[in-house]
Amino acid sequence: MKYSFRPQGVCAREMQVDVNDQGIIENLAVIGGCSGNLQGIGALVKGMSAQEAITRLKGIRCGGKPTSCPDQLAQGLETILTESGK
Repeated sequence: MKYSFRPQGVCAREMQVDVNDQGIIENLAVIGGCSGNLQGIGALVKGMSAQEAITRLKGIRCGGKPTSCPDQLAQGLETILTESGK
């Protein structure tokens, strides 16, 4: 199922992630932000369980910011898993 959310405190304006019924990330698209880096993150998490992505990405910071695009993805995935009961 496709989910969209607006990350907070980062350059990206929207994240769209497809997570299947088994909790596997099938696709990630990010609007705004550092295009090359975010395409790279999308390629790396494709086929990964959402839970594994959360474990790997949560808490990553960008410079002096308390968050980053990877951290925002992890937070969005946590919300998706909680709301969908996966």
